[in-house]
Amino acid sequence: MNTVEKECIIEFEEKKSKFIGYIKPISTKKEAEDFIKSIKIKHNNATHNVPVYRVIDNGKEYFKFDDDGEPSGTAGKPMAEIINLKEIYNVVIVATRYFGGIKLGAGGLVRNYAKTAKLAIEEAKIIEYIEKVEIIIDFPYNISGEIDRIIISNDIEILEKTYDARITFKIRVDKVKESLFNNIKDVIVIK
Repeated sequence: MNTVEKECIIEFEEKKSKFIGYIKPISTKKEAEDFIKSIKIKHNNATHNVPVYRVIDNGKEYFKFDDDGEPSGTAGKPMAEIINLKEIYNVVIVATRYFGGIKLGAGGLVRNYAKTAKLAIEEAKIIEYIEKVEIIIDFPYNISGEIDRIIISNDIEILEKTYDARITFKIRVDKVKESLFNNIKDVIVIK
């Protein structure tokens, strides 16, 4: 299964219409919808903000697209077909269009929305998808250096930190590496 490596933006112009493509790797349906909402707010004066996402969230696949006011089947569907063709999951793309005064026609719209998705995917780079899980680790202060080394050397994402009587981290880790903390003395792992 494939996804994209990073979040990025692409831009091009076609017959004075400006197309901006936003792409982001995601893990949940909510993350996709929040990203789409943020782009629509950022470009609230754009002619169209066409969203598409495909994500496997809790074992269920969500594949959704919308034409956002463009003629039916000329915007979201061609973008979704590119995602399908490239076999990409856990990705969201928004194509923002500022109309330049020259109509592109149905074929032109299909070509340019597909081009937006294709260029965004190429820029974000296709990589193999590695499933990640969120876990909580709770540990004493005296081993924080050891925990930090494991986190840094394994490129583990820290989502939340709490410093109390003990240190608690909520982390996102590759599913294959989730057992890294299981055998460390005094570490409590909560899945």
